[in-house]
Order: sequence, then structure tokens, then C-alpha cells
Amino acid sequence: MDQKLIRNIAIIAHVDHGKTTLVDQFFNQSGMFRDNQAITERLMDSMDLEQERGITISSKNGSFRYRDYVINIIDTPGHADFGGQVERVLRMADGCLLLVDAQEGPMPQTYFVLKKALAIPLPVLVVINKIDKPAARANWAVDQVFDLFVKLEAPDELLDFPVVFASAKAGYAINDPDDPIDGASMVPLIEKIIAHIPQPAGDPQAVLQLQVNTIDYSAYLGKLGIGRVVSGSININQNIAVAKRDGSLAPARITKIFRFEGDQKVPVETACAGEIVAVAGMDDINVGVTFTDPDDPRPLPIINIDPPTVSMYFIPNNSPFAGLEGKFVTSRHLEERLHRETMSDVAICVESLGAGSGFKVSGRGELHLSILIEKMRREGYEFQVTRPQVIMKEEDGQMQEPYEELTIDVDEQYQGAVIEKLGKLKGQMLEMSRRNEIIRLVYKVPTRGLIGFRSEFLSETRGMGVMNYVFAGYGPFAGEMLNRSNGALVVKDACTTVAYALFNLQDRGCLFLGPGVKVYSGQIIGERSRTGDLVVNPAKGKQLTNMRASGTDESVTLTPPHRLSLEDCIAFINDDELVEVTPAAIRLRKRNSLNAGGRACP
Repeated sequence: MDQKLIRNIAIIAHVDHGKTTLVDQFFNQSGMFRDNQAITERLMDSMDLEQERGITISSKNGSFRYRDYVINIIDTPGHADFGGQVERVLRMADGCLLLVDAQEGPMPQTYFVLKKALAIPLPVLVVINKIDKPAARANWAVDQVFDLFVKLEAPDELLDFPVVFASAKAGYAINDPDDPIDGASMVPLIEKIIAHIPQPAGDPQAVLQLQVNTIDYSAYLGKLGIGRVVSGSININQNIAVAKRDGSLAPARITKIFRFEGDQKVPVETACAGEIVAVAGMDDINVGVTFTDPDDPRPLPIINIDPPTVSMYFIPNNSPFAGLEGKFVTSRHLEERLHRETMSDVAICVESLGAGSGFKVSGRGELHLSILIEKMRREGYEFQVTRPQVIMKEEDGQMQEPYEELTIDVDEQYQGAVIEKLGKLKGQMLEMSRRNEIIRLVYKVPTRGLIGFRSEFLSETRGMGVMNYVFAGYGPFAGEMLNRSNGALVVKDACTTVAYALFNLQDRGCLFLGPGVKVYSGQIIGERSRTGDLVVNPAKGKQLTNMRASGTDESVTLTPPHRLSLEDCIAFINDDELVEVTPAAIRLRKRNSLNAGGRACP
């Protein structure tokens, strides 16, 4: 393929600013689909969790054709917890599309992803998206983006960035906000991509260099290494050397090469410099390795990834229900699965706690780890996890902890409650601004203070608030911080819950489950309304006698239980408690079971 006709672009933006929807429009308007073909929304969000949550979790590759050009697209996550995905895939791109919401302007993650792009540096094409919003302010958004470039000390040649105004949802792009929209399409944006994003560099006749930026899996071929051919060419049945992260070389043979067309992989015989391909033929590969010539090996620089900030213990399940609901239950199963995750996600770190004791898993944040837990649960794994702990470090004899820059948009009537809550979490206000009745608060908050904060924030603001955060660096230890003051309702003996007993327990606290549920000794079934744990019997039935009252018996009316999501469970537990995760259920328990066959956890 002629290098002059290739464009490799990464689409970067804050979460929910329209990256995946924009890719849908590129595919639709390029003629990839038949007129009568059923098209899935957010086509690149192929994981079940991505479709359910409406966010991109892992980066994806795709491409479309425009005239004679092939435009390779890299769709990236927008959430701060998945920043490791952004850092590594930018190496495949020759330029970036920076999407900015026309109403919100640059947000915390916009700052983060743009900083990574400018560090390479990559030319940036700015797309002001969602200009069809009633409250859109496109020219203001452009000014804010320029201020962000200046703040990040962008080179002078990048400050004169091209701008396109678009509505990815409506499927059009224009060069000026005053241009007519009738009959508009995405062509102006595609033309800007061809004009302003450079063709890929690299000599097709030079020594082979291909760095793996993403790992994919095939049921038939095993691991697939995805990356851009930086120089040289790669062919089927070619003998190569794999330069690993530790500097060693391993021989390998290429068995399959795939090029991306749309969201599909198409097999090809060869690929040259500038192309983004998926390659099969080696099992022991991970992100960052370089495929090169065995006779003249020239490995590329290792990808540097920001360190993890939060860790959890993954422990084999040893509750009384252990092994009843999961397919993979042993420590060996856990080790294999976690090791496989580190191959594809370089932001995950795994350390063994000793034979059979479990593993310490470190990641970018609470959401990053909870997504991993949910993926494993759906795959049939059964295990337990502890409360997340931030990763401390010591500098010059002083304890340091990670901090996040938190940005909150909230209605004026709720700002007092939010400010009071953030004060208890050791937050420091950096900025406060107002637009109409919406208050924007910018805080610097310890990472451990934000564990479980999202659900509390949504409750305080009646679901009307928006919060986003990004890693701000390490700072001095902020002091002790209380997780929850209330105790738990703990089951005394193994039983099946009954409505009469739960009805009598309602006054003691908030219940997490209803009647007819099997529970075991030490399981947590609710939050007590006071401090200290309360041991309860949720199977205690009504005393039956042959005496009859003159009136009717009091009817049992149960308040619907408060169902906790996985993130809620992780945020709820204290250090002496665990979350039991199985394919069928998520349970809370005390770290040491009371009896009924449960063994004490390590």
C-alpha cells in the first residue's frame, strides 16, 4: 500500500464527548454498509460492559476508505482510570483528533490525553463536537482549548491548530459555526484529516520494526499482537526476533497477518511501513515488545506507563458457599487469569502473596479494578476481594499519597452539601466558578477519599451532579480518614431468610437482600443504623400457638432492599470485611466467619 495514501489517527477526548459515535459516522458515510444492513450503535464498543455502561474501556482499531485513502482509526477510552490504554496506543498514530464538547469545553481527561499527545509530539486536529446542543458555545470552547494548549506549553507550530465543528450524533461537520447545515456530511472533517495529519514515516526497505501496542485474542490463533509497522515490512512465514521488555531476544515465526477494514480483521500476505496490523505466531508476548530482524535486531524504546495508585487483594474464595457457583475457583486459576490481564493491560500490576494466599493487584483507580473483577466474574471465576488501598510512597522521610484533581458541576442548591462532604474527605478547593445556576468546583482530593464517593455524590445531588477526576500526582499524607461510621448486620447461623424476620430487622438498619435467600454465618445482609456490628438471625419465624387474637395479625410489609452494585460493595466494606464475587452473586462477609463451616480468611 502506498504510504502517501495512509493516515493513522487516534481519537482522544474526555469521557462521553462523542468519540465512538464519531467513528460510527465515519463508517456509515464511507459506504461500508449496505442500505438494508442492521448497524449497531457504538460499533467499536464491542465488550458487553462497554455497551451496558456506555463508556469505552479498551482501545480499538478500525479503518475506513475515502477516495483512494485508507484512514486507520484508534478509538481510545475517555475515563481517567483507563489512561494506560491511551498512553500506549498513541505510539501507533501520526496525529490526533481531539474532541471537545461545545457546551462543557475541555474537561479533566481532555487535559490528560492532550498532555500525552503533546509529549510525543503529535499534530492535533480539534473537533468541537455537539454543536447542536441548545447551550452550545462553540467559539468559547475553541478559546478554552487554545488556553489549554498554552497551559501545556505546546510547541508554537501546534498552537495554530485546525478546527472543525461537528455533531457526531447528527452526522455532519462544518468548517465554521455559521456555515449552513443542510446537506452537510462528515466530508469537511475527513478532508481536514487528509490535509493536516501527515502520512506515516518509515522506510519500507529498512530493518523490520513493529512494536506491540495492544494484545487481542483469537480462539484459533491465540494471542494477536497489534501495532504499527514503523519500518521495513512483515510477511507470512517470516522468521523474526521478539525484543522483550527485559532486553532479551526470542525467536518467532509469523503465521497470520491481519489488516483492519471497518471493525473487522482481514487476512493479508504482507504489510509495509505505516500500516497498522494484527500479527499471530507467538504465545509469549506482551505490550511493549518489538518485532524485528533476527540478523540485525533494533528494538524500539520501551513504552513508559504512569504507575498504579490503588491496590486490592484477590483471594481464593473460602466461604461456606465456595465452589458452588464458579467454574474457576483455585489460586492457580486466579494466577493464570491475572497474568493474562497483565499481558494486555500494562497499567495492571500483580504480586503474589504466597502459596495459596492470593494476589495483590494494583491499578489506576477503583473503576479500573472493578471492571477487571466484573470481567472475571462473567468468565466464571469465583474469588474474594478486599477494600481498595492507595499505594503510598516515601520521599525524604515523609509519607506521600496520590491525589486526584476533581471537577464537579452541580446545581447551586446542592453545592453546600458537596462542599461539606469534600471537606471531610480532606479536599482542597482550587477553583470555583458559576454559569447560570450551575456551579463548577475544582478540588484536589486524596485518592482514597474518592473511593465510593460517586454513589454518595449522586445521592447528595439527587442524580443531577457531574463529577470527573484525573490523577494529579503525589502529595503529603492528609491524615486518617473514616470509611463508614455505621456497623453491619451480620448473620449468626446458616439459614434461608424469611420475611417475618427481615420485617423485624428493618428498624435496625438498611437491608441488602430480601426473603428466600440462602445466607451463611458471617455474611453481611445490611448496614446497621448505629456504630458496631449486630449479629442477627434472619430466619427467626413467628411463634405459633393455638391461641387466637381477637383482631387480625399484623401484616408483614417489607421495604424493598437496597441492592448494591459491585462498586457499591467495594466502597462499603471496611478492612475486616470482604466482597465475595461469583458468577451468580456478589456477597459481603466478615473476614473471619463466625462458624457454619467457614474457614478464617488470611
